[in-house]
Amino acid sequence: MTEHPTSPEGRRPEAARPPQPADPRGVPLSAPEAPRAPRPGMPPAQPVAAAQGGEHSQSPAEETTGPRARPAPAMEAGGGSWRPEPGAEHSGAAADPYLAAAAGADAGRLVPHPASGGAPHGALLRDGDRLRFVGAATRRIARGMDLDEIVMGLCRATVPTFSDAILVYLRDPLPVGDERPAGPMVLRLRRSDRLRPLDNGTDGAELGADPLDPTGGPLLPPPAPEPEFVVAGELCEVQPGGALAEVLRGVRPVFTDAPAALAALPELLGGSGGVPSGRRAILAPLRGRRRVIGAALFLRGPERPVFESDDLLVAAQLATHSALGIDKAMLYGREAYIADELQRTMLPETMPRPTGVRLASRYLPAAETARVGGDWYDAIPLPGSRVALVVGDVMGHSMTSAAIMGQLRTMAQTLAGLDLPPEEVLHHLDEQAQRLGADRMATCIYAVYDPVSHRITVANAGHPPPVLLHLGGRAEVLRVPPGAPIGVGGVDFEAVDLDAPAGATLLLYTDGLVESRLRDVWTGIEQLRERLAATAQLTGPDHAPPLEALCDEVLDMLGPGDRDDDIALLAARFDGIAPSDVAYWFLDPETAAPGRARRLVRSALARWGLDDLVDSMELLVSEVVTNAVRYASRPITLRLLRTDVLRCEVGDDVPQLPRLRQARATDEGGRGLYLVNRLTRRWGATRLSTGKVVWFEVPTNGTT
Repeated sequence: MTEHPTSPEGRRPEAARPPQPADPRGVPLSAPEAPRAPRPGMPPAQPVAAAQGGEHSQSPAEETTGPRARPAPAMEAGGGSWRPEPGAEHSGAAADPYLAAAAGADAGRLVPHPASGGAPHGALLRDGDRLRFVGAATRRIARGMDLDEIVMGLCRATVPTFSDAILVYLRDPLPVGDERPAGPMVLRLRRSDRLRPLDNGTDGAELGADPLDPTGGPLLPPPAPEPEFVVAGELCEVQPGGALAEVLRGVRPVFTDAPAALAALPELLGGSGGVPSGRRAILAPLRGRRRVIGAALFLRGPERPVFESDDLLVAAQLATHSALGIDKAMLYGREAYIADELQRTMLPETMPRPTGVRLASRYLPAAETARVGGDWYDAIPLPGSRVALVVGDVMGHSMTSAAIMGQLRTMAQTLAGLDLPPEEVLHHLDEQAQRLGADRMATCIYAVYDPVSHRITVANAGHPPPVLLHLGGRAEVLRVPPGAPIGVGGVDFEAVDLDAPAGATLLLYTDGLVESRLRDVWTGIEQLRERLAATAQLTGPDHAPPLEALCDEVLDMLGPGDRDDDIALLAARFDGIAPSDVAYWFLDPETAAPGRARRLVRSALARWGLDDLVDSMELLVSEVVTNAVRYASRPITLRLLRTDVLRCEVGDDVPQLPRLRQARATDEGGRGLYLVNRLTRRWGATRLSTGKVVWFEVPTNGTT
């Protein structure tokens, strides 16, 4: 490369300045640097011009006195080119400089000057280069959020800049937080990275070549042939009092030529040899907040210079940042696991399959990093084939909100089991929220669907109103009194009774679905109604859209960045039970009631064409009615429901629930429920505010 003429002021004209390579962001890889003052005791720096082939032209002093040691090349702060450092001398031995990261270059990426032919120059490294490398490497390690990302960041940051290979061992299992490890210390090889030679068939783009590089060559220098490093063992048990235990206890990185490290390496590597001799390996313990959690082994091949004493400080910094990052990653993973488990247990794992209604649900957290919220949904089977549909939203997105949500959901299930009216359920929830704290507020909507009467009773506590999608495609926002949120106290809740025609779909949701920074809640509700209507139009007037697909379609209305809150969604498709499939009677609590019940059941089964079930149903109904007559003081109810199964319900005014027990040979009674348990597919008993209901189900094909 020829020398460019300079201006009278001694500066190169801008037009004559050669184009400088730049990274893809447009930042020059080699930026001009202001001249620095000479070091004490050193001659002033002389300008050096680069020559072809990477050789440096001699200064006038060299022409008169003969060859002398050349200045040491060093990385510029821009992270791009090799530059001789004034005043530094060396013997020509090869050395790999650290990455200069002042311009934001990633650690682990060597960038030689194009004129050097891609080969590294020998140099003693400046302290500033080490500091810049450590800064870039620790930033790369800190970017990781989980264990694998942090370990990979350590490997990518050090190979090939600091070492030719690295072996990272971590404790197995890794302790979390203040946990005390149980059993002996076992190290597992977590990751092993090493410098690979360039493939002749690959282009520079795959290896990080800069398209603006004048030479067109790769920015990574072609490495020397791969060193024959030892293949480490998978597991290593640290023997108490052994050499490896002593090195790990010392915490500080050591050269492997030290006696303690030499004795520890066979223990760490499974007795294998082949570790580079001399100061070509550093063993660095990884110590977290409480204890040593692993070790890192940095290796250099014969083509690289040996490690220096200052490299121990670099290894210590890398090990410290990696170990602390691993500790934090384990804590974060534990918190994420707890959050997932908490949210999973707060919400129903599977939806029930009550008679006459189909259900689908969705839950979306507010963000991936905040997977616990106060939104919940539930479907609770009630006596008489009814089902309670509940959706609530506790204020906040913290663990506290989730805990309050869990308490309110549990109480709602308990109150639903008592068969209280919807407005009474909300009233008791309001009292419970006030007992939990002054600022424990939540919104909730509670609805009870009766498939026999095709009616739904709804009570609201400050929640967005439900939307009913009719079979013909009309979407209707139900007019439900809004009420005050749960936790306000001193307010009454009002319930409304509405039609629930067969084929209609009720949608209950939390405000995260319809409200965001981009729209208010009523605008979102109108968009939801229009979306439902448009979806129903695609399936035609005589068919309802599939329930699962409808839920997905509703969630698709949320655009990118259009969600600030978690979302709970519950959809109920009303199938109902036709009046012709229902038989209902009142029986006086007298001794003749079981016989009358058998006759009524036989007549209903004959009308439905279920004659093959007559014998078993007469026996089962007679046993349940006899038990009710024994204790009841008011009329007994008997109801048969024909759906995909035949369901029988017997109600009385006695709150005590029957219990299944094994009757002794001398007992005259106690075998009724045993027969019910053996001859039915399912049975149960539910306590009501006015008594109880005992029910059982029999398959309509006659099999049990």
